[in-house]
Amino acid sequence: MVAVARIINATLVIPELDKGSLWKDSSNFSDVFDEDYFINSLANDVTIVKKLPKELASATKVVKHFRSWSGVDYYEKEIASMWDEYKVIRAAKSDSRLANNNLPPDIQKLRCRACYQALRFAPPIEAIGKLLVDRMRHYGPYIALHLRYEKDMLAFSGCTHELSPKETDELRAIRESIPWWKVKDINPVVQRAKGYCPLTPREAGLFLSALGFTSNTRIYIAAGEIYGGDSHMSDLQSRYPLLLNKEKLASDEELEPFRKHASQLAAIDYIVSVESHVFIPSKALVRLFNKIELGTMKEGEELSNRVIAIHRGRQGLPRKRKGSTSGTKPTDRFR
Repeated sequence: MVAVARIINATLVIPELDKGSLWKDSSNFSDVFDEDYFINSLANDVTIVKKLPKELASATKVVKHFRSWSGVDYYEKEIASMWDEYKVIRAAKSDSRLANNNLPPDIQKLRCRACYQALRFAPPIEAIGKLLVDRMRHYGPYIALHLRYEKDMLAFSGCTHELSPKETDELRAIRESIPWWKVKDINPVVQRAKGYCPLTPREAGLFLSALGFTSNTRIYIAAGEIYGGDSHMSDLQSRYPLLLNKEKLASDEELEPFRKHASQLAAIDYIVSVESHVFIPSKALVRLFNKIELGTMKEGEELSNRVIAIHRGRQGLPRKRKGSTSGTKPTDRFR
């Protein structure tokens, strides 16, 4: 959105965060990010204001869904031409991706500055994040594990492996009740086979063991409330007794300002994860884990060798993009 504002020569109003999501988080931009630093860091590139000026309250406005994966031409011609009729353009959502290819270098650099320089967390979040990092590091290296095993993630994806019929029905009801989640009827077996589901906590334990992490490894669980709680975490907890999260590292008083604010709690997890010695997102290892469940493979050296072989060279290092896949449609080439 910063880059789009620059392209169409617009003043950018600080965005409103979604308050109607499943978690009903009332946080504003300034609760999560250092708003003044964001504005000042980009002052030479884009004019940014905290709210719409009063003199524009009654100005002609338009709500626009920007077309995803569009480049400069789309914004300079189709969107900028709207200034002839309107003084305020409101982006209905900010999930319309700007093209990755064929953008001018100054726009690409601006995107990087917005993401990696101008955005920093609000001081209270930075402070509690540093406190938790210090407490994790006090005893040595630690792993940050992002399970993605939360109610909204499972409901949206339709992933129900190892869940009870009651839990499956609850997630289906959530998915059906949210109108903007378009896909309602999901086959969980097919979804899992395609690798679209997060590892269950039990599978995450299998994965870590196969990679060679011993039972005395300190692990920070970077996530919101794990769906099913102890009933689904017991196997992982038995393998790795030193499981920690922000609720165990901080006192109730220290966390009180952030409770009931999912985006602020996620920001805290982000800080602890970035400062970890090893960060592990959950991965798709369905075929191997299915073999273990069916009894055609046993946990041990064979599983460990397979897992290590699969992940060799996949440490998240930078890699050169090879361009679009042959035969892709015009818009797809810019993804």
